[in-house]
Amino acid sequence: MVKIGKLELGEFPLLLAPMEDVSDPPFRAVCKQNGADLMYTEFISSEGLIRDAAKSVQKLDIFDYEKPIGIQIFGNDIESMREAAAIAAEAGPDILDINYGCPVNKVACKGAGAGILLDIDKMVSMTAEIVKAVNIPVTVKTRLGWDNDTIRIVEVAERLQDVGIQAISIHARTRKQMYKGEADWSYLNLVKDNPRLHIPVFGNGDIDSPEKALEYKNKYNVDGMMIGRAAIGYPWIFDEIKHFLASGKKLEAPTIEERIAVTKKHLDFSVEWKGEKQGILEMRRHYTNYFRGMPNFKTIRTEMVTADSYEHVCQLLDQVADQYADYVF
Repeated sequence: MVKIGKLELGEFPLLLAPMEDVSDPPFRAVCKQNGADLMYTEFISSEGLIRDAAKSVQKLDIFDYEKPIGIQIFGNDIESMREAAAIAAEAGPDILDINYGCPVNKVACKGAGAGILLDIDKMVSMTAEIVKAVNIPVTVKTRLGWDNDTIRIVEVAERLQDVGIQAISIHARTRKQMYKGEADWSYLNLVKDNPRLHIPVFGNGDIDSPEKALEYKNKYNVDGMMIGRAAIGYPWIFDEIKHFLASGKKLEAPTIEERIAVTKKHLDFSVEWKGEKQGILEMRRHYTNYFRGMPNFKTIRTEMVTADSYEHVCQLLDQVADQYADYVF
């Protein structure tokens, strides 16, 4: 049984990665219904939280049906991060997660996210202060290092454990790689082989099929996996991986009816959370992913991403159901 503090997550938990502009409550809802064991919010700016910025505060929205869930924060100032951690903990998450992995310039080049990998001592000090600031388990998501010359992930994991984190998720790329090239999970083996490390280690990067999940589970000895991009438009990946790990057999791909049903659920959650106008706007980024690969879909997709009423979107989804009733993925 994998545990984060007292939180029990099963024998080999599958985590939904925090993704900016993706991992909001509506998206998390459909991932939860399709097998995600633990989910995280989009990353939240510590400076935004302590200044009560509306966009940052709204990202604190979590719901009972999502539990267990972690709130993730990022920043480069230790005092701001400590204050933000306390604010986030008041929202009632099961876990507080620290983002030490975001590679984008506007974050990393200011010393936050993966930028802190250039100052491991500050990373450890910041983590220690955050652990002291809250009464819930603190976890970390990070990368192997800034570049190939700064990979110190075995040392980093141990030092973060020693100041109190209770799990670590490692994206097996450097910051310099961004999301390019192949993730190198061999470093996760080195982390797991450290006899001093006893916290769960979750692997992240390139898990996009049940077959690869099984291969990497057996090869790299991780305690679970965090899945990000492969879940966008395809929340079924969690249940598919679980089924394959348990039986060695693949589930059939979701039918067009199942895809439409989940898209509607996602839309309903989005409208309920943000209201019709904003909920529909924020759903537009998802339609292409839900129906990826379908032939002659451009015209309907274009209409979907310009539709401005709930009824219109539902009519278009019904049109997809009729037009592609016999389509097999």
